[in-house]
Amino acid sequence: MKNKIIVYAYVCGDIIHKGHLLHLKNAAALGNFLIVGVLTDRAVMEKKKKPIISFEERLEIVSSLKMVSMAVPQDTYSPHENVRALKPDILIESQSHDEELINKSRECMEEIGGDVFVMPYFPEQSSTNIKKKIGKMKREKDD
Repeated sequence: MKNKIIVYAYVCGDIIHKGHLLHLKNAAALGNFLIVGVLTDRAVMEKKKKPIISFEERLEIVSSLKMVSMAVPQDTYSPHENVRALKPDILIESQSHDEELINKSRECMEEIGGDVFVMPYFPEQSSTNIKKKIGKMKREKDD
């Protein structure tokens, strides 16, 4: 990893959409080695409902994206355990995350001498909204 700028970003990865791609492309542009933490089902369920797609499949999908150098399991919603182990130069957070998590991320990265970049959130593209839209379409079809 010598001479590499390592960036760590994290996603649930349930129903990959343009918002995910923009988030990861922007993250990759900040360095030359992008590690993506893929939240396990347990990690996701700390804040949201259980993903539709299995963890193993989500990990494989994220690993296959061309901007991703490596995908790793993330066992908690917070990235701090992985960040302390992997010691990236940059941690990517999202505007969608609460201020407490972002502040703790800044503290964590300060401990290891890295930086936090807060990326814009793309609310028009979310797995939750896509799932709602599919549900609405199914209900309309059934009526």
